[in-house]
Amino acid sequence: MADPAQQAPGAAGEALDPRRWIALGVVLTASFMVLLDISIVNVAIPSIQRNLGASNAQIQFVLAGYQLAYAVVLITGGRLGDIFGRKRLFMIGMAGFTAASALCGLAPTANVLVGARVLQGLMASLMYPQVLSVIQVSFPPRERGTAFSVFGAIIGIATISGPLAGGLLIGSDLTGSSWRRIFLVNVPIGVASLLAALFLLHESRAPQAKRLDIPGVAIVSAGLFLLTYPLVEGRDAGWPLWAFAMLAGAAPVLAAFVRFEQIKTARGDTSPLIELSLFRIRSFTLGAALSFLFLSTIPAFFLIFSLSLQIGLGYSALHAGLTTTPFSLGSAIGSVASARLAPRFGKRLLQTGCVLLIAGMGGIVLTMNARGTSLDGPELIPALLVCGLGLGSIVAPLITILLQGVPPRDAGSASGVIATAQQVGGAMGVAVIGVIFFGLLGARADTASASVTPALSQRLAAAGLPASGIGSALEGFRICFHDRAASTDQSAEPPSCRALRQRESAGPSSAAVAAAFRDAGQTALGEDFISSFERSLIYEVGVFALTFVLFAFIPERRPGRSAAAGAAAAH
Repeated sequence: MADPAQQAPGAAGEALDPRRWIALGVVLTASFMVLLDISIVNVAIPSIQRNLGASNAQIQFVLAGYQLAYAVVLITGGRLGDIFGRKRLFMIGMAGFTAASALCGLAPTANVLVGARVLQGLMASLMYPQVLSVIQVSFPPRERGTAFSVFGAIIGIATISGPLAGGLLIGSDLTGSSWRRIFLVNVPIGVASLLAALFLLHESRAPQAKRLDIPGVAIVSAGLFLLTYPLVEGRDAGWPLWAFAMLAGAAPVLAAFVRFEQIKTARGDTSPLIELSLFRIRSFTLGAALSFLFLSTIPAFFLIFSLSLQIGLGYSALHAGLTTTPFSLGSAIGSVASARLAPRFGKRLLQTGCVLLIAGMGGIVLTMNARGTSLDGPELIPALLVCGLGLGSIVAPLITILLQGVPPRDAGSASGVIATAQQVGGAMGVAVIGVIFFGLLGARADTASASVTPALSQRLAAAGLPASGIGSALEGFRICFHDRAASTDQSAEPPSCRALRQRESAGPSSAAVAAAFRDAGQTALGEDFISSFERSLIYEVGVFALTFVLFAFIPERRPGRSAAAGAAAAH
């Protein structure tokens, strides 16, 4: 007789839990917190630096420590849920995440904050894979599409709501300790979710997995660290030799992990870290690869979009966050609608989502071309809404396709692989778009500065700067602007800019001269960022076009079939 933990819910003789939808809300709340905390910290960087005196290196690890710990341990977290129970691991992760959030919010020093962020990431990696597992084992096949659609909406909203949520929590205070709110807000939500999970979640596990594959954990963790660390830190470090050496070393280590798991499976070991049989399911293998590819675009887009709005156009964090709201709204609408549309249209819905994203990106380019540096935000609402609808039309159906042939007993292992593919894909996309975008900023800096030179020359002359000094001042401005645009740290002042600022303050009309340079610099910066952003979207559109083609190869199996048919297809 099959173990109940392995059976598809809703099978003959098995009653469905009437509270499963409430339980879904509990685990999705946890998902939202985990994903939001990846990006929400970005808007708090100035406040953290001022309040704790954090160095640039410490700030980088506040951002990277969470993402690295999270990405590296996801596969292990999924397998731990299979072995020790998904409810148990979810609650351990939630309790640890809540405690780590409190420690982040109360951190007295930057080093404590870095350590707390790493702990946050580790706890998130225990909690997050259980969410997909809970959906897989709690809902019958006919309901999973709807459950995954809601989950997809949460992914879309959380991924792109960080700047808005951070802006709302921090407000206009960037000099005090208001950054602590972005962490402390997790505490009451975490406590409430923990209590709800205690009473609403049912325990499930994979009975054949008897123990944790410790050597496998060590090998795959080393391989994922070698892969993700340079992707997260390489751009800020200027892509040194060690970054490429780590990336090159990741391939043989991960290959050794696969070989190690093959040997364990061949020997009849019942505790491999990853069930390699999952990769014999074509929909899972192709879906995981497409999930990696497609989700490499979303964090990358919002990185350069946020930088373009806040640095290029001078938006506040709140203004930038509000500007992205139509994307979030469209993503939520598209995800919910996909639950009804996916059974009818199948993979054609995924391809439609790609078309919408391409059209939306085109709309963004056209709008920015028309408005230039006078762009105020509301003009982007139609294009961003279309992009959001496209994202929502893809995320939930893609997850359904990924898991449609996975036996519930392997839900944890599959969830860990999927979440890891998504996170590594996101890191890869950010690394690639960073190279493209910052390369374009530096390459187009002289063009941008030249466009403001005539007006700047007139203002300098009107400010009383002698004609003999205007030429050297304009050359100093050009060099300063180029050096700043070529830097990956836009908050750092290059030596050329420091020298120009000192020369500004030496003349009799220093205030007028400084204002002329400041205004010209902001205008040129806006033009440079907008131009570079528009050209960077070619990468995004290219990936969407490629996924449009590859979606055609996904095996067609529409959701909504009977539980018996779904269970039979899983074996």
